[in-house]
Amino acid sequence: MAREPKDPEYLSTLQRGLSVLRAFDQAHPEMALSEVATVTGLPPAAARRCLNTLVALGYVAQVGRKFLLRPEVLSFGSAYLASMNIEQVAVPPLQLLRDNTGDSASLAVRSGRDLLYVCHIPTNRRIRLGVGVGTRFPLHATSMGKVLLAYQEPAGIEAFLAAGALARLTERTVTDPQAFRDRLRMVRERSYDSALDELDYGIVSVAVPVLGAENRVVAAINCSTSTTRISQDELVRTRLPMLREAAREIEDQLRRWPTLARSLAAG
Repeated sequence: MAREPKDPEYLSTLQRGLSVLRAFDQAHPEMALSEVATVTGLPPAAARRCLNTLVALGYVAQVGRKFLLRPEVLSFGSAYLASMNIEQVAVPPLQLLRDNTGDSASLAVRSGRDLLYVCHIPTNRRIRLGVGVGTRFPLHATSMGKVLLAYQEPAGIEAFLAAGALARLTERTVTDPQAFRDRLRMVRERSYDSALDELDYGIVSVAVPVLGAENRVVAAINCSTSTTRISQDELVRTRLPMLREAAREIEDQLRRWPTLARSLAAG
């Protein structure tokens, strides 16, 4: 569980409730009270109170000794997508990318040490990774993640590296801190990143930044496909111009929808 800030306006009870909701994932679709307490780091009594409250509110169900999420939790994500006009801003250029290339096309932001998908247009082809809005992947193993990290201040990059080891997901995942710094420097120099077999084998992608106010990088977009379809060099050569055009279109739209621009920049 995250350390509580020293702020008299900070509600630790709300933090605990949200940590319980976030504890459920693909690896933990249903859990007993003791498991929730272990995953969240909460005392069992606090975890029980959070679960009972969430059950009463309809966000969690209890079946025997197990707890699991209910569909009501989707209201949080749908409220964000509806209020921030994602459909108008990101979907048209990403849809055009997918239609012109056959690749999946996505927009994502940074969420802590993870990449968080905000918009995703899937390919019609079968790929190894199941991706959708709300999917999270480690920043360091993705092309969009490295684009988002590359434009941080040097102190921010060092803080990211100091916060934990770079997990090796494949033989091609960059895990050496100095090699990772060099990779981010290259991303800044050429304004894109391409990843091959870094997150999982058989996946190749290329990503570019999306700029908000004051030319600050607020998001990234990418094209991703199977290595059986195209080489990494060919992907970069053919997709990069289209990605940059899509990024410019999204940036233009962000100026028309300042609420979404502020939301993305707040991260």
